[in-house]
Amino acid sequence: MDVPAVPAKVDPDALTAVLDGRWAALRRDVRAQMTAASFRETVGLDVEAHRAQVLDQLRKLATTDLPGLGFDPAYGGGGDVGGSVTSFEMLGFGDLSLMVKAGVQWGLFGGAVQLLGTSRHHSRYLQRIKDLDLLGCFAMTEHGHGSDVQHLRTTATYDPASAEFVVHSPDTSAAKEYIGNAARDGELAVVFAQLETGGESRGVHAFLVPIRIDGAPAPGVSIEDCGVKAGLNGVDNGRLRFDHVRVPREALLNRFGDVAPDGTYSSPIESDGRRFFTMLGTLIRGRVSVAGSAGNATKRALTLAVRYGETRRQFAKPDGEEVAILDYLGHQRKLLPALAATYALHFAQEELVSKLHDIPADAPDEEQRELESRAAGLKAVATWHATSTIQAAREACGGAGYLAENLLPALKADTDVFTTFEGDNTVLLQLVAKGLLTSYKEFFADLSPLATARFVAEQVVDAVLERTAALKFLERLTESADSEVLFDRDWQLRMFEDREEHVLAGVAQRLRRAVSDPFGVFNSAQDHVLRAGRVHVDHLVLQAFVSALSRCADPDARALLERVCDLYALSTLEADRAWFLEHGRLTAARSKALTAAVNSLCAALRPHARTLVDAFAVPEQFLAAPMLFA
Repeated sequence: MDVPAVPAKVDPDALTAVLDGRWAALRRDVRAQMTAASFRETVGLDVEAHRAQVLDQLRKLATTDLPGLGFDPAYGGGGDVGGSVTSFEMLGFGDLSLMVKAGVQWGLFGGAVQLLGTSRHHSRYLQRIKDLDLLGCFAMTEHGHGSDVQHLRTTATYDPASAEFVVHSPDTSAAKEYIGNAARDGELAVVFAQLETGGESRGVHAFLVPIRIDGAPAPGVSIEDCGVKAGLNGVDNGRLRFDHVRVPREALLNRFGDVAPDGTYSSPIESDGRRFFTMLGTLIRGRVSVAGSAGNATKRALTLAVRYGETRRQFAKPDGEEVAILDYLGHQRKLLPALAATYALHFAQEELVSKLHDIPADAPDEEQRELESRAAGLKAVATWHATSTIQAAREACGGAGYLAENLLPALKADTDVFTTFEGDNTVLLQLVAKGLLTSYKEFFADLSPLATARFVAEQVVDAVLERTAALKFLERLTESADSEVLFDRDWQLRMFEDREEHVLAGVAQRLRRAVSDPFGVFNSAQDHVLRAGRVHVDHLVLQAFVSALSRCADPDARALLERVCDLYALSTLEADRAWFLEHGRLTAARSKALTAAVNSLCAALRPHARTLVDAFAVPEQFLAAPMLFA
């Protein structure tokens, strides 16, 4: 199939300029800092040596202005939320243990103190946290409750006689688990616990609890090392238990809820549930940073695999010349659609970071929830993409990709947990779908026979309209040439949008019956719910890519990115051909043409594969794999 023209040559720097976007200067600065000799590879290090190296690198980072970018300028910070998230993302090009430990210290621990605390906490702790004079932990997850934060079992009971909270782990399920910085370096922890005062439970709140004093566990605190993990062994994850540990009343991070000396509870948010979700909503920076870091680790893996694919030759043509493995369609299919998706997710991530940076403190609840939903969805899709793409890159490098010296095994091991920390991906997609279903809330709120009849009637009308729309789609498919349709950006966007609307309406219709058996109905529709979240994110990602194209000033770079966008859109549609065929959006002939178009795009982009990965501008020291120089 004929593909729209692609320039013969494109300057990778022109692509880098588009990728670096709003925080381009900061990205350049971080790349320069990461090229310093102190930011070394970790091949061959044991756990203790790796932990020591990461802490040493963390101390070097603390001497720069990067850790404080997201903090309040009144306490030595830069007041640049987007810049702060971007700087954490950039660490994803190197040792991911450093990125995670930095994220724990300055993002989660420091972020919780800043966003959940008030001036009394800010003045006492933020400068010390920024300068690494005080190392801390973020103790939320428990052995028995991970994603279900609302039902954590650790308690913090207020004692008015001493004006103290008593923090306690009532059983083994309440032990804080997988806590970064806990096993070796942390001194103070932000502990999430059920606040109890005056005989009433006020839900989950955050407290500052010392866990070490002069290097030894604080009284009543038990610390256990989680030991060797599949990856990220430069991070000292530990388990924490509290045996009636007393902390002063001021240890409560009290932005959203406070306790007076006599035990009286007060909050600017009356509803316990709304207060809980508002509190968690302020902490989405970590989730956003994980998505971006996963994207940068993916870029590194693809750069290694594409460079190897251009140099590794195998099997001879009739003239006796061996063929570079990237010239094989099967190899292109393995890497190039993933490369296109990586570009697409990058632009979606950049858009998300800008939204996070620009959202005002007093933004309406709807705007805040939309941001949280977008962060949840992109984190899920970006980290799943990292897992599958890094595996594909490893396979694309054969046996060489399995050797630790060639860097891919560490990338594979270190990013594997990204799909479950900062929110399990399955739970996060449910959160996305829940947000989308708010448009149907009027139907769920009123379960009267009249409302039910209205809902069913509207669904019938929608079904008729959908069949009409499908016929119009089919008419265009039949009357137009394959290339005219498949490379039409409006058609691509319409296909993504139509799929999202149909899937979401179907979920709403199924969940309408949940009044009789809420859990049973939801559980039986969970696959449908997750699909609704996923196709919504796919649509957002394509929209972000299209928006980025309009910002590309270099005509040759834009022409190349147009074809990369085509590959993302068409390979995504191809992967879900069954749905589009089942629902009348594709004919069988057009479905075959879709595969032919993806193959043609792979061939057209093959000469530009090296340019596309070089544009990521991964610091060369993190690409020093011996397989590329053999």
